[in-house]
Amino acid sequence: MTIFSYASFGYEGELVTVEVDLRPALPGIEIVGLPDSAIREAKERIRVAIRNSGFEYPTKRILVNLYPAGVPKAGASFDLPIALGILAACGIPENPPERILALGELQLSGRVRAVDGVIAALHESEALGELPRLVPLENSPEAAAAGIRSLRPVRDLADAVELLRAPESWTARDEDAEGNDSEDQKNELDYGDMAGCPELLRALQIAAVGGHHVMLFGPPGSGKSMAAVRFPSILPPLCHREALEVTRIYSVAGKLPRRSGLIKDPPFRKPHHSASREGLIGGGPALQPGEVSLAHNGVLLLDEAAEFHSGVLQALREPVEQRRVDIVRAGRRAFFPARFQLLLTLNPCPCGNLGKEDAVCLCTEREISRYWKTLGGALLDRIDIRIPLNPAGPDALLGGKRRESGSLREGVIRARQFGKNLRMTDRLNTDLEGRELSEAAALEQNSRRVLMEETHREGFSNRAVHGVLKLALSIADLDASDRVRGDHILEAVQMRRVGENLFYSGLRIRSP
Repeated sequence: MTIFSYASFGYEGELVTVEVDLRPALPGIEIVGLPDSAIREAKERIRVAIRNSGFEYPTKRILVNLYPAGVPKAGASFDLPIALGILAACGIPENPPERILALGELQLSGRVRAVDGVIAALHESEALGELPRLVPLENSPEAAAAGIRSLRPVRDLADAVELLRAPESWTARDEDAEGNDSEDQKNELDYGDMAGCPELLRALQIAAVGGHHVMLFGPPGSGKSMAAVRFPSILPPLCHREALEVTRIYSVAGKLPRRSGLIKDPPFRKPHHSASREGLIGGGPALQPGEVSLAHNGVLLLDEAAEFHSGVLQALREPVEQRRVDIVRAGRRAFFPARFQLLLTLNPCPCGNLGKEDAVCLCTEREISRYWKTLGGALLDRIDIRIPLNPAGPDALLGGKRRESGSLREGVIRARQFGKNLRMTDRLNTDLEGRELSEAAALEQNSRRVLMEETHREGFSNRAVHGVLKLALSIADLDASDRVRGDHILEAVQMRRVGENLFYSGLRIRSP
């Protein structure tokens, strides 16, 4: 019997073959093939689990080889395949299947505990074709979400052996079949809590339609964070493909709740400004996904963005542009997807009073310039929507119009569906490039003239011009217009301009 398991490395990982050899010699067990300490410590755990499950542990020399030998193996998911390999070498059970995939950690009682990366292992095992796939019972909702056939949830080692005796006729015990899919965590925050900010809500709705990056800045108390944390409430649920990608990342990272299935809502990540580069981008000794990958198909909010270390912020440029993170460790290359919407909030200056009525800014021009330079022009150039905010007055707070997140989300869904039907693509507007973007916009003569005049007047870069065009496309979708008109371009240019009397990179930012 050939036993396969899985070694996680980045988003993809690699299948591992577990080979067991018994020979007459001083009793003992040796595991080779670059195992980590968790696998080496499994020796006694496996021996006791086999005995407590009612089987006889062999009194021979046992050699376990994890192939390919050059791939580092880590974690406790190799317990179950090693134990089954030892029993198979002893002839237990008789006439087992030719090949199996097994994942699981063993307790001393023989019970199989949940492990990380199950959905990734199952997807990689598709290349093996039809074979029994043994997974821990606690991982069964996650495994079922993968949509892979021949899935066999097991509760303990005795269950696994019984399954291998008759894999086609085996069924889980009634109590084992119980599995509760955890409900998706709904965002309880709602834009109905905010009054008197129609321009802000329209800008955020446009951002949700096209997947555009957003920067909110203004004095303390202007509602930046309040608006940003409510942004996921207007995003549509993930499609099946996106949900699989997000669930796989969280499974590999060990952040998927036990007995839970697909993550259907867009993830929302809000790291503290003290986060390290590895924490934000990913990496480290265990090669874990960073916040940019945990926000895949969702939102990454950097609150008080100027307080983050400059090197950490600049490391965002590649994931924002490439929508993935490539990491090289010890001669091996791994990657994690990182397609996310970036939300930045920050004050206009270090003290926060610049541009605020009835307040005095105590910052020098050099301090303000240094404050904005933390973000850097290259990162700012990738932000399509920049919204200056001011504290709302009492009249707006008490009597201003309100819009619930539900109605905003319905508008986003309609606009995305309109764009999908019009352009016959599932890609968000922010992902369109080159010829595809030009064909999608299909500018008429007047619209082309407005685009050229306005972007030339503002001194926009080539990337900024494309950003304006993508933004105008989202505005047209929200207005259910099959053409990008001149007024759409003017609104897009207005949203890209920054507020008044601020300084960054030594340049005064013009007021709209």
